[in-house]
Amino acid sequence: MPGFFFHHNSMTELNGRDDGKLTEGKIHKKKQKALGADLRNYLKCVVPHIEPGIKTSHSRNVMLSTEEVTQWSQSLEKLLASQSGRGVFREFLKSEFSEENIEFWLACEDYKKTKSDHLHSKAERIYEEFIQSDAIKQINIDYQMREATAKKAQDPTHTSFDEVQKTVYILMERDSYPRFLKSKLYLNLLNHLQTNAAK
Repeated sequence: MPGFFFHHNSMTELNGRDDGKLTEGKIHKKKQKALGADLRNYLKCVVPHIEPGIKTSHSRNVMLSTEEVTQWSQSLEKLLASQSGRGVFREFLKSEFSEENIEFWLACEDYKKTKSDHLHSKAERIYEEFIQSDAIKQINIDYQMREATAKKAQDPTHTSFDEVQKTVYILMERDSYPRFLKSKLYLNLLNHLQTNAAK
C-alpha cells in the first residue's frame, strides 16, 4: 500500500538564526537537531501511539496511506475513528484555538468505558476541565445545557455527558470539519500522499 513519509517541509518553519559566530556546518547541525525535535513532536501529535523514546530516523517511517486520509473526507465520524485522523484534526483545531472540542469529545468517549466505581471522579474532572463557567478548556455551550450537565455530573451515569457530547460533535461537524477539509494541513497531506502513490 503506498505510504507517506513526513518530511520537514510539512513541519512548521524553524527559526534558525545566523548570528555570524557559527560556521555554516554548525548552523546546519543545529537546524537538523531542531528539525528532529520538531518532527518527533509533530508525529507524537499525529500518531499518538509512537513511543516517546523512539528515534527520529524511525519516526520518518511512520506512514499514512492515501486511502486512509481520503476516507477522512467522507465524514467526521470516519476522521475521528482513525487514530492518525484524530491527531491531524487536533493539530488543525489547535491552529484555530478550539482544540477543547476534540479533547472534550475524546474525554467523553473514555468516560463511557469507565467502570462504575470511577464514574464520579471522572465526571467531576470532565466538569471542572470543560463545563464549569471558569473551566480552563471551556466548551461553547449555552447556559441551560451547562446547568443541566452540572446536575447530571453530580449523580453521574454512563450517559451523563451524552447530550453535551452530541452538541460538541455537531458543532465540529458543521463548523471546524468543513474548514479542516479545505485547510492547507489536510490538502497538503493528501497531495503528498497522492504524489507518492503515483511514483
